[in-house]
Amino acid sequence: MKAHKLSAFVAVGLLVYSLVGTAQAQSPAEFYAGKRINVVIGYGAGGGYDQYARVFARHMGDYIPGKPTLVPQGMPGAGSRKAANWLYNVAPKDGTTLAMLGQNTATDQALKAEGVQFDVRKFFWIGNMVVVNNTLAVWHTSGVKTIEEATKKALSIGGTGAASPSVIYPQVANNLLGTKFKIISGYPGGGDVNLAMERGELDGRGSNSWASWKSTKADWLKEKKVNILFQVGPKREEDLPDVPLLTELAKTPEQKRVFEVLSADVSVGRPFLTTPGVPADRVAALRKAFDDTIKGKPFLADAEKLKMDIAPMSGVELQKLVSNTVEMPDSIIALVKEAIEIKDVQELPAQKTGK
Repeated sequence: MKAHKLSAFVAVGLLVYSLVGTAQAQSPAEFYAGKRINVVIGYGAGGGYDQYARVFARHMGDYIPGKPTLVPQGMPGAGSRKAANWLYNVAPKDGTTLAMLGQNTATDQALKAEGVQFDVRKFFWIGNMVVVNNTLAVWHTSGVKTIEEATKKALSIGGTGAASPSVIYPQVANNLLGTKFKIISGYPGGGDVNLAMERGELDGRGSNSWASWKSTKADWLKEKKVNILFQVGPKREEDLPDVPLLTELAKTPEQKRVFEVLSADVSVGRPFLTTPGVPADRVAALRKAFDDTIKGKPFLADAEKLKMDIAPMSGVELQKLVSNTVEMPDSIIALVKEAIEIKDVQELPAQKTGK
């Protein structure tokens, strides 16, 4: 190689090295100044995940150094697995993408669910907005008010992705508790399932958090338009004292262990996370911004106005929780896999999903 070509090559290399070094040396405030952060939501518009993410994104930018602009955007599909795969494999790995994914994301990986192309342990979990129970509910005209009655009457139940809680809960109830749910998956989001119930196309919804019912459909609760058959979580919600926990419906120790695993997902709640590869100081800045936002008066005022429950978990705690879920013993994984085996699910016709 001639001397002048070698010199040019070295010069280019030094320039690239210098630019990379400068970018890495930037403080979070310098990096985020004037930037846009995309907030990817793994579910469709109108549901609880969408509402929580959008309200939070409205305020979080004020607490991130450099005050970037946060822009929410929906990416529904496969119970938020589409968004999880995109976040892990495609999104920029620099802290300019946040996401809110389904609370069952870690369990999907532990069970080696079809289509999983991510490792939750390599995501950086920023914080969970609320730890609140999930519920399985049916429309008031169904005539069913208890899980026992659901073993005697066939009911159509709507869900999103095939591995989402909205499909898993009714499937597990069919497999272990003897219910006769006809599960229809493929709805883009919870709002679409609600609309289908209201139109009489469905008898119920496979999963919705109690917080989301209260914030998005308080009128339905007041008018007793939905009957909650069971709740999923570590303990009964204070304002659902007469609705049994899924774990309380177990008939054997093995069933109870399965229900405990499914109930642990509830603690993941409404989580914010970012991609692998983000520098440690930016992760720390995002986690601090989450903690400050969740305690901030502007956000809390909006949450109260919309009747949103807030019961946060820190990013550090959340990181440990999802890691522990993925690393559960093989013997427990085998039990859960058998319990959630898909047998009764029908896919929503394409013209109704908008595909």
